[in-house]
Amino acid sequence: MIFNEFKINNVSFLNRIIISSMCQYSARDGSPTLWHYNHLSSLINSGAGGLMIESTAINNEGKITHGDLSISNKVQIKEIKKIINFLRKLNNKIPIGLQISHSGRKGSANFPWIKKGRPLKKNSWKTFAPSAIRRSKGWPVPKQINNNDIKRIKISYDKSTLAANDAGFDCLEIHMAHGYLLHEFMSPITNLRNDRYGGSLENRCRLLVEISKIVRKRWPKKKCLGARITGSDHLKNCIKEKDAIYLAQELEKIGFDYICISSGGIIPKTQMKFKKGFRALMSKKIKKKLKLKVGTTGMLDDLNLIKKGIKNKCFDFVFIGRPFLKNPRWIFDKVSKKKNEKIIPKQYLRGFN
Repeated sequence: MIFNEFKINNVSFLNRIIISSMCQYSARDGSPTLWHYNHLSSLINSGAGGLMIESTAINNEGKITHGDLSISNKVQIKEIKKIINFLRKLNNKIPIGLQISHSGRKGSANFPWIKKGRPLKKNSWKTFAPSAIRRSKGWPVPKQINNNDIKRIKISYDKSTLAANDAGFDCLEIHMAHGYLLHEFMSPITNLRNDRYGGSLENRCRLLVEISKIVRKRWPKKKCLGARITGSDHLKNCIKEKDAIYLAQELEKIGFDYICISSGGIIPKTQMKFKKGFRALMSKKIKKKLKLKVGTTGMLDDLNLIKKGIKNKCFDFVFIGRPFLKNPRWIFDKVSKKKNEKIIPKQYLRGFN
């Protein structure tokens, strides 16, 4: 079940385990470096069904840190295309996707291993958000986005979509979760606007829907298009599952192929409780109301748990991240000997027989 070919639109994934986007904070001027070649080379033949490149900023202000990838100028596009061509030479069967994002008020930050990712004091930049509300104590107050900013951000998403297609990606995913800009617009915790982009759920989702329509128009119909959305903020008076269903149904109408359900992240500390497969039931409730494919995340590196989730219609496939950082070949140790030849590169088989 897990390791059978899995199709989303016209894109055939090798199986139902997709490597999630994981920021490396190692880019130079928005372009991949040798670190990315090393990192992604270790993942491309890991036994996963698909590979999502780390969250990539639609413009420079949309970066989280100075080390983020970006896809907003000719040099960046050229270098991203170059690394994708390199990865294709290592494995031309696995689909490769790109997640595009704007950091919103979470931008202008240190690397996570420097001052725990706190905001920059030097070489910082002005951040943007739906409302001028700081993320937490010690964080700067972002600029409230105006109509001209919205137009500019839409253009950046448009251009990034075209660039992603030009770079040769099979799949494109819009990041609408984890406390970044689009999540900030949807959440009543961060969006206190009183114009057409604030107030009601429909208004708070308006920018997400407008950008999704732009991306859908530009992205090839035969390729895979998805979004990572928030199922819950895990706080009082916040995004709930019913709100996620509304957004997902809007994306379905627009013509998206899948959603990935995540949660939390709108502020540094929430009531989210971690355990194996902790988003499975949330995902199931949302999936019941949809026809498009549904994936999820959240401590799902247990094959039995994945099988159970698929069988119980909690999700169709999963995105897994951190276990691949700890051990890029963890799948090899989990599969049965019958699956070995299908999953493990022939050059490594003698290490598992």
